[in-house]
Amino acid sequence: MANLKDLRDRINSVQSTKKITSAMKLVAGARLKKAQTEAESSRSYVNKMQTIIDNVTSNINIDSAPEIIRGKENDKTHLIVLMTSDRGLCGGFNTAITKLAKKKIKNLLNAGKIVKIFCIGKKGLDHLKREFNELIIDSTPISTQKKIDYEFAAKISNKILLMYQNEEFDVAHTVFSLFKSAIKQEAQLKQIIPVLDPDKNISKKDEKQDNSIYEYEPEEEEVLKNLVPQNVAIQIFSGLLENAAGEQGARMTAMDNATRNAGELIDTLRLNYNRSRQAQITKELIEVISGAEAV
Repeated sequence: MANLKDLRDRINSVQSTKKITSAMKLVAGARLKKAQTEAESSRSYVNKMQTIIDNVTSNINIDSAPEIIRGKENDKTHLIVLMTSDRGLCGGFNTAITKLAKKKIKNLLNAGKIVKIFCIGKKGLDHLKREFNELIIDSTPISTQKKIDYEFAAKISNKILLMYQNEEFDVAHTVFSLFKSAIKQEAQLKQIIPVLDPDKNISKKDEKQDNSIYEYEPEEEEVLKNLVPQNVAIQIFSGLLENAAGEQGARMTAMDNATRNAGELIDTLRLNYNRSRQAQITKELIEVISGAEAV
């Protein structure tokens, strides 16, 4: 039988852990509602922006469009913008994102491409630097920001656009987690540069995006020059908001499971403690009775 003092200490330790996980669950739940509202509110803007870009690009000569729209002939170098959280204790949230990123990186390397990685969030950096440390060119923590805002996303976007202008990469993808619900988040891979994704455009070649007829002033090419950089920033901002909501949902779920498991462990330990205590009392009674009979 286990020592009674050890069992008491273990019960007290698990109770303290249960209090912490329960408090973290409440905090995550309180933050989730706001993060979810922000993430869901951004989707309509992102979708409308993409619709406008699709409509504009359908009216221009792709061959004469800027490279950032139609893409370069040589897509040798790929940039992976990995977005994760800075903090853990959120189940498999970060693992799912980095798993998708690793799969894409390995596929590109196997195809003979050059891969560069830009990490937003410490957890993604920690996961990838063990295997792809030499491919990581930059990283940005999120915890230094009081809140995730468009200005933060614009700074990252400007870095990426400057790298593209300096011909440091040909294609850029973002990897983030799409918020579905508090118990479900789905890792996503999205191309942000160039604007036109050849794989998607093949299937949508004959589809008309909108039945409306538009007249553009200034010309379509001039409109795209302003829209495309803004679209990159919006895509990054939306990914960060989706991640923030997914992180809180995953943490709330993980802490709820941890609290429940701690309660079950406490019940088991108390049962063992009571059994050990009863066995010790029985032993002492037998010793007293044996001693009395001997007299």
